Amino acid sequence: MAAEKRKDRPAHSLIAGTIAGAVEGAATYPTELVKTKMQLQGSQQYVAQGGQVYRGAMDCARATVQTQGIRGLYRGLTPMLLGNAAKAGVRFLTYDTVKAWLSDDRGRLSMPRTMLAGLCAGVIEGGTVVAPSETIKTRLIHDQCMPRQNTYRGMVHCVQVAVREEGVRGIYRGVVPVMARQGANSCVRFAAYDTLKQWALGFRPPGERDYLPFAYSFAIGMAAGIVTVYATMPIDVVKTRMQSPSAGLEYRNSLHCAYRVVSDEGVRALWKGATPRLSRLMFSGAIVFAVYEEVIKALRNSAV
Repeated sequence: MAAEKRKDRPAHSLIAGTIAGAVEGAATYPTELVKTKMQLQGSQQYVAQGGQVYRGAMDCARATVQTQGIRGLYRGLTPMLLGNAAKAGVRFLTYDTVKAWLSDDRGRLSMPRTMLAGLCAGVIEGGTVVAPSETIKTRLIHDQCMPRQNTYRGMVHCVQVAVREEGVRGIYRGVVPVMARQGANSCVRFAAYDTLKQWALGFRPPGERDYLPFAYSFAIGMAAGIVTVYATMPIDVVKTRMQSPSAGLEYRNSLHCAYRVVSDEGVRALWKGATPRLSRLMFSGAIVFAVYEEVIKALRNSAV
């Protein structure tokens, strides 16, 4: 098993992660859009600007389809898809690299070291890829919720407006909570996935304990996604609020944002959007890990 692990090159992790991220992003985007809309509503600036208010996740999805058609569920998909593919590539490349550095001579990793490798992967992907792509996605979705939905003509125009009005900082708004969320996400997700994976491999026949069938990886990835959602939801809410175009008018920093959310809307607001995010991360975890394992297996068996 350890020998098989040593065959994986950094390029394999990057390729497999990028493919897995693109597949996962395209498959689960509507739930991400609904989650973001649910998190945006509630801030004073959002209400003052006449932002649409939804009774729940299903009402949000239904209203979006009724007013904008099925295409409305994919508003902001392009930056999210590009960012998802890139972030998954960076995530798995960083995780596998740090994991190799921290592993013992037999290729094993303790739980604290697994969590540290996941934390490093999440922080790096958050600062390099996720912050700009999610800022643009959030701006496009926010625009969709406003009475006049013509601020941005598309992804490129949104980037141009953000940079023109706020400089490069405009597309890195909320980078601190993004890095915190991605770090926490990857820390929890990789730790949960690797723990469950090693447990499941113990039930495989001798000689077949270096890989899991697709269905096993899918189920374990789904379980890891559930754990991740409830452990990191408050950070995700703060991240979304900080990336709103009106965040600068309402919040001084991420801590002030968290304080305002709790004081204005109650502690439960820190878990706003949990249902659509749970739907997304359950399947995103399942898809991304299952596709990653299959691509890695194919690359191992090829001459690439």
